[in-house]
Amino acid sequence: MAVRLTMVGVVRSLPDRPTGRRRESVPSIRDVAAAAGVSYQTVSRVLNHSPKVSPATRQLVLDVIGRLDYRPNRAARALGSGRAAAVTVVTADTTLYGYASTLRGIEEAARTRGLAVGVRVVESDRGDDVRHAVDYVSDPSAGSVIVVAFDGAGAGVLRALPAAVPAVAATEAGGLADTPRTMLFLDERQAAAEATRHLLDLGHRTVHHVAIPSETGTSARQAGWRDVLESAGAPVPPVGRAGWDPRSAYQAGQRLAADPAVTAILCGNDDTALAVRRALYESGRDVPGDVSLVGFDDVPGAAYWTPALTTVRMDFVALGRACLAAVAAEVTGEAQPELALAAPRLVVRESTAPPRAR
Repeated sequence: MAVRLTMVGVVRSLPDRPTGRRRESVPSIRDVAAAAGVSYQTVSRVLNHSPKVSPATRQLVLDVIGRLDYRPNRAARALGSGRAAAVTVVTADTTLYGYASTLRGIEEAARTRGLAVGVRVVESDRGDDVRHAVDYVSDPSAGSVIVVAFDGAGAGVLRALPAAVPAVAATEAGGLADTPRTMLFLDERQAAAEATRHLLDLGHRTVHHVAIPSETGTSARQAGWRDVLESAGAPVPPVGRAGWDPRSAYQAGQRLAADPAVTAILCGNDDTALAVRRALYESGRDVPGDVSLVGFDDVPGAAYWTPALTTVRMDFVALGRACLAAVAAEVTGEAQPELALAAPRLVVRESTAPPRAR
């Protein structure tokens, strides 16, 4: 079930997802729950001595634990009780701004709880790489798992995780379809729409888009851009595709710079905007005199470019903190915390202006 909040999006875990085991012969917390006829959250509360469980239910769960010879994941129990434990973050990148900032938020929040944070990099979305990452974090010593699923590699890991592994994910807006996990996201679709509307309101006939890779192939940023153009009756140009590397964005910028009809460009992130800016400069096209340019993410240096970059501010650090709080709730069986993240917003600087009169 998708739950949309004003400032952050959350897709909650489904209560009836299939039971899995980390080892064939080792019972999981969900096995205990199924045998006792209670939720796995109730089992977690019993393990963590919560007063919210009735004496009769507590005894029933303890009897099943003894009968199945269930041995709790000590890392998970420590997480629930506030003692030092482990959280493993699975990510395809640790250097790109959105990934690194999300990781920073997770680490900051974990530190306040006395939790150690490990990082497992998934090399690609190939089957072997995904399987190796899943095998690694499925071991109880890895503790709970947070997947940064902004791309195909992270999404592949999230989908392949055994149900017994407590996990949440940071995803693109809307989450991943048919994936029964708690997923948190910023509303980048609405933010992209706001950026596109800003350029149209300045008088540009249309807005071109250089897109970054997406797990879905048509990212929320791309969808927000398209929504506004279509509703305004503006032409929808072909999407310029770039990878995570600056050179591919630069080459996409060269193609746009060669077209005199291009007067406004929305880029998938600020690194892409920087590479496109270079291509425009080399082609003798002024920003914003000839072409207005908008980025996405608001990296720390964006305000100090020449010209200062108009971009969308995304609070990835807060998203990371929220992921840590959510996985702690997942382990303890407590209610998911209320989230209060700043909504992504357009920051208008010097790189956008009305088009020159022809």
